[in-house]
Parts: sequence; C-alpha cells; structure tokens
Amino acid sequence: MPVVAKLFNSDGTEQGQIDLEESVFGISANAHAMYEAEKMYRANQRQGTASAQTRSEVSYTGKKMFRQKGLGRARMGSRRSPVRIGGGRAHGPKPRSYRYEIPKKVRRLALKSVLSTRAQSGSVLVIESLEFDAPKTRQMVSVLSNMNVRDRKCLVLMDRSDDAVYKSCRNIVDVDINVATDTHVHEILRSDCLIFTREGLKQVEEALKS
Repeated sequence: MPVVAKLFNSDGTEQGQIDLEESVFGISANAHAMYEAEKMYRANQRQGTASAQTRSEVSYTGKKMFRQKGLGRARMGSRRSPVRIGGGRAHGPKPRSYRYEIPKKVRRLALKSVLSTRAQSGSVLVIESLEFDAPKTRQMVSVLSNMNVRDRKCLVLMDRSDDAVYKSCRNIVDVDINVATDTHVHEILRSDCLIFTREGLKQVEEALKS
C-alpha cells in the first residue's frame, strides 16, 4: 500500500496528496536503532565538565590530627581523607568526553524508522514552498492555522536556509525549523508533526532511499 502525505499550497490550503518514497517513509520501524540514535545524540550533548577534588587536591591542613599512640583511638593521619568532613572525594567525577558514534547504517535506519512512524500516523505534511518577503510571524501563524496544525508541536523542514522564514518561526511556541537534510532523530521524536517543503522532501528521499 503506497505511503501518502497531504499536500498544501504555499498559503496552507490543502490541494491533495503526494506519494512518499516507500523505502524511506514506509519501512517497518526499528525501535532499537531509534533508541541508539537518541542515546548517541544525548550523550554527545553532555559537556562532561563535572569535577570533584581528590584528597591530594583539596585545600586543607596537612597536620596530623592527634598523636599516633597513647590515646586509645584508631590512628588517623590526615583531615583530607574522604571519610572526614571537608576531605577529598574518593573516585569523584573528572572532566571527560561522553562523545561516541554509532555506525552510519544504524543512523540511516534510525532516521528512516522515525520518518516512517510519523508518515504512517499521518503526521507528515508537505507544503509547496515557504517564502516570505520579510519576517512575518503573523503570516507563518496563518499558514499553520490553514493547515490545522497550530495546536501541535511542528518541525518545519526546509530545502535551504531562509532567514525570513526562520525569523517568522522562531517566536512561535512549539515550532522548530531546520534544513531537511540536517534533521536528526532527536528533533523528529520531540515533534508531533513534520512539515516538509516539496523540494526539502525530495532532498531527503534522494539522500535516504535505498
């Protein structure tokens, strides 16, 4: 059964349907690939700057706490010990990189899987083009209202970077924008619906089709 999406005019009025590439939008979703892609994205966003002082780094006196013998107490040599208040931390965090990569084939499978889940739930929409003479938030809101997606979390995927469209979207709550070929699993998962420009859709299908 062919996979289709609703097609809209530039002003957001519906004009029909468009066929989607089955090898990109019609596969059986691989949940584990999507999990791995999301985990990689989140790990790569970590700064890894957490740091704790060890007993050799903490600023504290080096004086012996009390004499070794004669008090009937267990011997104790340093206030910097991790067991003392104000002492260093044993095995504490140090700056490190959490970055890692998953294989390219797994990344492609994850992207096709998440696109397929959105397409099969009717959450992929295609608009002929998005071009504004100047940044106009009201104009973008009108387009989204005509498409009946104003109350949904939308990701607009363009065929190219457009400053006027970007500035028209940035003040609208729950609307994100990106170039279609730069999209990734994380931003698709956090959106309810994908709005491709027709040319942006073509670019994604060319890049991902098998």
